[in-house]
Amino acid sequence: MSNKKLIAVLTLFVAFVAFVALSINTDADAAKSKIGKLSKESQACLNCHKSLQPGIVQPWEESTHAVKGVGCYECHQAKKSDKDAFDHMGYTISIIVSPTDCARCHAREVKEMTSSHHAMANKFTGSLDNVLGRIVTGEANFDLGCTQCHGSDVVVEKGGKLQVGPWPNTGIGRLNPDGSNGSCTACHQRHFFNVEQAREPKTCGKCHQGPDHPQIEIYELSKHGIAYEAFKDKLNMGKATWVLGKDYINAPTCTTCHMGATRQLANTHDVGARIKWTLRPPISKVLPNGEQKRETMKKVCSECHTSNWYNGFFTQFDRYVELYNEKFAIPATNIMKFLYDNKVLDPTPFNEITEIHYWHLWHHEGRRGRHGAAMHAPDWSHWHGMYEVAINYYFMLLPEADNAVAAKKDPALTAKWVKFRDEIMNRTEHKWKKGMDAAEMRKVAEFYKKRYGKEGGQ
Repeated sequence: MSNKKLIAVLTLFVAFVAFVALSINTDADAAKSKIGKLSKESQACLNCHKSLQPGIVQPWEESTHAVKGVGCYECHQAKKSDKDAFDHMGYTISIIVSPTDCARCHAREVKEMTSSHHAMANKFTGSLDNVLGRIVTGEANFDLGCTQCHGSDVVVEKGGKLQVGPWPNTGIGRLNPDGSNGSCTACHQRHFFNVEQAREPKTCGKCHQGPDHPQIEIYELSKHGIAYEAFKDKLNMGKATWVLGKDYINAPTCTTCHMGATRQLANTHDVGARIKWTLRPPISKVLPNGEQKRETMKKVCSECHTSNWYNGFFTQFDRYVELYNEKFAIPATNIMKFLYDNKVLDPTPFNEITEIHYWHLWHHEGRRGRHGAAMHAPDWSHWHGMYEVAINYYFMLLPEADNAVAAKKDPALTAKWVKFRDEIMNRTEHKWKKGMDAAEMRKVAEFYKKRYGKEGGQ
């Protein structure tokens, strides 16, 4: 290549680099130019924190808050009488931005969230979950496990300092120093507060995962989750008005079904507004106004499915929950009541194997199955759910209950137990456990022969 040509190529390259650099700077300047008029207090915050914590300031600069001129001070300002207030560079502020603070601009959303089950998540304190977290597995696990989702009781020390242990915490049911419950940043990651991020299924999956409530695992391999992965770039998730049937239709997220707007419904921050059953306790119950909430959920389903489809699905789901309740949950709960009432088990939780089997039956296996049935996941509803419940009930809980009674060596107690147990196990749905007679086995064989052919099936 001649020197003239080389110089020409280098000149073009330098011009291109300069153009790219100018474009980047122009984009950055454009982003900054969108920042609304700020208060002198917020500007003072930015003057320091921009160099100290750019990871805080830059996300804020790209947020809707910045566009509207809502800065650091507007959210962190405090009264001197606030428990967690402290003086910082001449301004009275608090570290925690509570739902009460957010409500100054987002009153409806805060009212819905703080009246929902999310805001009450901290009330697991004192429950069996709490015993496992604080005592059985230990205090550090409690702070870094349980409360990071459920929320801690934030303790304020002298001078507005937040006690380490309960803090830092963004659990959804956090009990804040101002008496409010909840943490908006559990879902709306600071300092972007981006709606697209909040609508992302993994935001919910941060807490809704694992052996006792695997909603994210269930969702990801359900038809809904598979459709989301295939079409998420077409869902307009960053759009301010995000209406199912209008702004998107290809797939639902967690937010779509439980909180999102449709052509018939406004959005809500009450995650329980469309749920009929509580799938959390040992025995599922229909929630207050549960039937009305189910009808609300059907309006979401109707944007993509016919009434024949979603009515049929909900009938299947209800039958599943009723089967779980009647065949396993109610009998298992009554067995545990018998053992406690007759002092076969002592009152200390989790120190006897029968208690562990019962815990797993409803808290792990039973929840997995019920959630699988609720979210279109057949493998979770059966193999990870009802199958595990049945194996636990027949081959772990019942035998250990027998052993616990036998260990008391009390003939009267044993007779009482056998009568009680047989009243349960002689019910039609449990009779198979005692063995089938020839006629019953023949019916089973004929069923499988008809279904699978001469060779039968395994």
